[in-house]
Amino acid sequence: MRHHPLGFRCCAAWFFAVALSVLSAWGAESKPNILFLFADDMRADSIAALGNPVVQTPHLDGLVRRGFAIRNAYCLGANMGAVCTPSRNMLLSGNAYFRWANFAPPGAKAKGVKGGLAPGDGPNFPLAMKAAGYVTYHHGKRGNTAPLIQAKFDVNKYLKDDEAERRSGEPGAEIADDAIAWLKTRAGAESQPFFMYLAFGNPHDPRVAAKKYMDLYEPSKIPLPKNYRPVHPFDNGEMTVRDEKLSPWPRTESEIRRTLHEYYAAVTALDHHIGRLLQAMEASGVLRNTVVIFSADQGVAVGSHGLLGKQNLYDAAMKSPLVFAGPKIPHGSSGALVYLLDIFPTVCELAGAPPVRGIDGVSFAPVLAGKSKVARAELFLAYRGVQRAIRDERWKLIRYPQVDVTQLFDLQNDPDELHDLASDPAHAAQRQRLLERLQAAQKHYADAQPLTVPNPKPAAWTPPTGKAD
Repeated sequence: MRHHPLGFRCCAAWFFAVALSVLSAWGAESKPNILFLFADDMRADSIAALGNPVVQTPHLDGLVRRGFAIRNAYCLGANMGAVCTPSRNMLLSGNAYFRWANFAPPGAKAKGVKGGLAPGDGPNFPLAMKAAGYVTYHHGKRGNTAPLIQAKFDVNKYLKDDEAERRSGEPGAEIADDAIAWLKTRAGAESQPFFMYLAFGNPHDPRVAAKKYMDLYEPSKIPLPKNYRPVHPFDNGEMTVRDEKLSPWPRTESEIRRTLHEYYAAVTALDHHIGRLLQAMEASGVLRNTVVIFSADQGVAVGSHGLLGKQNLYDAAMKSPLVFAGPKIPHGSSGALVYLLDIFPTVCELAGAPPVRGIDGVSFAPVLAGKSKVARAELFLAYRGVQRAIRDERWKLIRYPQVDVTQLFDLQNDPDELHDLASDPAHAAQRQRLLERLQAAQKHYADAQPLTVPNPKPAAWTPPTGKAD
């Protein structure tokens, strides 16, 4: 395993011992099934049981109430506007997108990371689970995903039409239906556990939910995000990317409530179809020996900071929900810092798969087992060549090199990132410390993006007028 100067330093033997302590409770003859439910563009605060006062998610709430929630799970970032693509490739490869060139096929010229995809060879989630004795199943959206890795699943399926499924009014139904049907074909085959990765395309826009879901919400009563702004205060390098054109500028309160109405209704519809799957598994007796994991490829702004999309490094965009529930998973939660790409080695540890070496991902099995409160000391975040960030347990610094802007947030006292302290002399030392940590993180991940540029652009930004394209 790579040396991780940014991570929690423990010996591999200790991690393995923790995993074995969990496995010993399951017994060598009863490895659990793994059901990994992965949403698209779903904020970390979009589950009622995790504190959202409006959204209706009864089935996900059930997972939270009987499982273990990781409250600080982050997508590392993206080298393209379609953040879903690198996020899902990082998830399944366990590597930061800066590493992908290192896995070029023999004889191929490494082309760097621009537009690249993590390859299907080398360490990856489906191959590792196969090595642990699992039959592997994937069904998910077709666009902006990880096709080379997903081809390694024993069963590899895609939505018939991503756009049509999102406009059907029943987001998640097609994937849930096929999963239920496949599980029925396995009756009597319980001796081989399954690893089922269901990579939904929801609640990504277009967010179309049937009337029965829309009617559950009264738009005028939907609260705005605490960090709602009509317009972002400066040019972050992606002010007119596709996602940001979904609503006109400035973002009015009524427009954000309309957007949140569609978003919450789509979340509730997805929750309904996840519930159908879980109920079918419970009725067949399969659920009692299944670890269920729920997460998402990244969040989405939907009004936070004057933004709509996920092309930014605020928590609303890079933070995802993450819940584990199932046999021998304790009930509780943790604020430990983890990446989504850490899920791969963590599940392998818990499933008794061979240790995964040579990846950026670090198992947080000790956190799940209640053996540690820490997984990583800090997290490095990156978005294209325009944004870089570092966060530790309390502080977060975001750097915008192209416009020479730095933000500093005290997340302990300001979790919504409302108060920028970067220009406060009282926090000058904190700012300098984090800039140095950011540079160290860049070196670790082989990120060559300079944090200053010779001729930065003006930071001021004037939004387009009239209706967005």
